[in-house]
Amino acid sequence: MTVILVRHGRSTANTSGVLAGRTPGVALDEKGRAQARDLVERLGDAVPRLRAVARSPLQRCAETIAPLVTHLDSVPEVTVDALAEVDYGEWSGRKLTELVSEPLWKVVQRQPSHAVFPGGEGLGDVSRRATAAMRELDRDYAGDDGNGLWLACSHGDVIKSIVADALGMHLDAFQRIVVDPGSVTVIRYAADRPYVLTLNNSGSLTLPASRPSSDAEVGGGAGA
Repeated sequence: MTVILVRHGRSTANTSGVLAGRTPGVALDEKGRAQARDLVERLGDAVPRLRAVARSPLQRCAETIAPLVTHLDSVPEVTVDALAEVDYGEWSGRKLTELVSEPLWKVVQRQPSHAVFPGGEGLGDVSRRATAAMRELDRDYAGDDGNGLWLACSHGDVIKSIVADALGMHLDAFQRIVVDPGSVTVIRYAADRPYVLTLNNSGSLTLPASRPSSDAEVGGGAGA
């Protein structure tokens, strides 16, 4: 199956430099609302193929996919707790400029698999819950032919951990991945391995045609 991962649009916390975490009431800002409105057009031909829209339970994700859900007809919208933002615990609601001086900041940057937020969860736990959710949703929406297409709206570090898993990267390397607000990332989960089809796309999306084999093409293939 193929999943379109959407990071929520830019939020009021993003623009104020605050680590929102799971703080309630964090909404999209003006640009984020525009990103939400533009999502249907950006997804193009993928929209009528969607079998489901899954999202984090947080407000900024609900607002991001609301125009898409309104546009779709008879496509389920499911709230998935495992796609929720990292529980940053005592770091939630604090300015990023303050957090830089915390000793844990360097751990998050250099060895995120060892990072556990005070009063919150560890990034290793985030990776495990998020990737497990991908497999479970795959079973639900891949379809009998395994070619199902669905969309998930989540958060930066959560999506980065999913991408790291798909690339076979250790979580300690996941800070090399960039996932901007409103961006689109696409992963195809084949029988033998995942394939990352696009990453941090802020423009229009074009999905490659389905291939009869899940084997990687020697030489790189001919493209869509």
